[in-house]
Amino acid sequence: MNAAYGLTRFLARNEVRAIVACGIGGAYPRLNSAGSGLSVGEVAWASSECYGDLGANSVDGFLDMRALGFPVIGGPEPIYNLLPLQIRAGEGAVPFVTVNTCTGDDAAALALANRTGGYVESMEGAAIVHVARLAGIPVGEVRGISNPVGNRDRGAWRVREAAVAAQEALLAALASGGGLLDR
Repeated sequence: MNAAYGLTRFLARNEVRAIVACGIGGAYPRLNSAGSGLSVGEVAWASSECYGDLGANSVDGFLDMRALGFPVIGGPEPIYNLLPLQIRAGEGAVPFVTVNTCTGDDAAALALANRTGGYVESMEGAAIVHVARLAGIPVGEVRGISNPVGNRDRGAWRVREAAVAAQEALLAALASGGGLLDR
């Protein structure tokens, strides 16, 4: 909510041609032993953002907004939980997931990764992308990996290092001229 509110206020006062969110996130485990392929300290660009826990639990499992019939953004091509992004640097962008409660155990992390296809977890990415989409502004997202998502071990987190890595990746993409792709 804070990210959506802050960005909305900023957009009301400023002319903006593009938005790139820059921050940290956790890397999800995958079904196979290879994991998400992302390690602490690496950087990932988002191909999409997913509202990972927006929907309803049911006896048959989790129902996302499409299953419930409620788009988060209406229109001729409604958007449900999955919000596409237009801006990234280079190739190899991966799906990101936004949650309201950080995932704190291995079983929940694996279940969320498998259900959403996400590689990176954040807490505000989807809100930023949602506001940008409503405003008609191209949006991108880059995050440094601060921790593996799963059993909480704050001693293993590398928040500062991940934030610096994300910032350096964004600055390098901006400095390269045409480094940011609009797709």
